[in-house]
Parts: sequence; C-alpha cells; structure tokens
Amino acid sequence: MRIAVFCSSSPTISPENLDLGFLVGATIAQAGHDLVSGGGRISVMGKISEGARSHNGRTIGVIPEKLTNLEFADHESSELIVVEDMRSRKKRIEELADAFFVLPGGIGTLEEFFEIWVGRYLGFHSKPIAVIDPHETYATLRVALAHLTETNFMKPGQHELVAWCSDVESAMNHISSHYEK
Repeated sequence: MRIAVFCSSSPTISPENLDLGFLVGATIAQAGHDLVSGGGRISVMGKISEGARSHNGRTIGVIPEKLTNLEFADHESSELIVVEDMRSRKKRIEELADAFFVLPGGIGTLEEFFEIWVGRYLGFHSKPIAVIDPHETYATLRVALAHLTETNFMKPGQHELVAWCSDVESAMNHISSHYEK
C-alpha cells in the first residue's frame, strides 16, 4: 500500500511535530508500506521521509519545479517526481496513493486535506483518510466543521469519511481496516 502524507513544510515547526513526522514515516515503513509525500526535505515533510528511510522504506516524492529550491527537493527519495505546478502535484499524489494521512499544518496542508475529502465525498475515489492530531492542533477546526453541520452547510455522511485520530496507531488501524473489507 502507498500512503500519502499531507503535512507542513514550514521551517518554524515545533519539535513535537517534527517527531510526529518521523514517527509517521517510520510506522509506514515498518508496516511494509510506501510513503508518498510532497517531495521536500525540510520540516515535517522531510522528517516523514527520514523516518521511512530509517526502516528501509520506499519514499516517493512529488514536487513542483518551482518549489525544488524553496522546499529543497528530497533527492534521497527512492523516486522523485518533478511536476509543473501544485495542481499537477496534488493530482499525481492522489493517483499514487492508496490512503491519506493528514498531519498538523497550515493552509497548504488544509487545502490538500479538503480537496481529497471532497473528492472522496463526491465519489472520485474511495481511499481512506485519517487525520493524525495528537496535540489537538485542529480542535478549533473541528468546532468550525461541527458548526457548518449545525447550519446545514455540511451534509450528513461527510464527517464519517475522515477518521480523526490522536495517535499514529489508530490511523494505521483505520486505513488497514479499509482494505480488510
């Protein structure tokens, strides 16, 4: 299985989020799965690849040409795919992945998360999605999503398409159970 991870590439991330990234990558590799990432080698994005490679995991990075210097392309990837733009990156990651993990991040991470969630809801894919949020970074986002549901902007069944997990093990169990059905 190939698991894509959406996460931060910001250089000012806290140590606990860097540790989370490393753990996620290591856990993916230990389970015998491949990692698909945004192809950068800094911040959490770099740590997930380091974690996977620390257990001989295969890493596939997808990075837009314009970001190869900004996010510092991860040339240690098993496979590094350079694409034209962000839309091409997201499309290629979606094609490559069998499942998605979302870690704490900023607007780029959220944009990737919402796009993949909407795609699942609309039936463009049926791949499992798990948010890994041990430090409750997304607590207020969940409140906002609940408010959207209460005001009828979110439809019944949309929330159930995403597993909100407080640890990596729960997220792995969620995506594994999707493939055992």
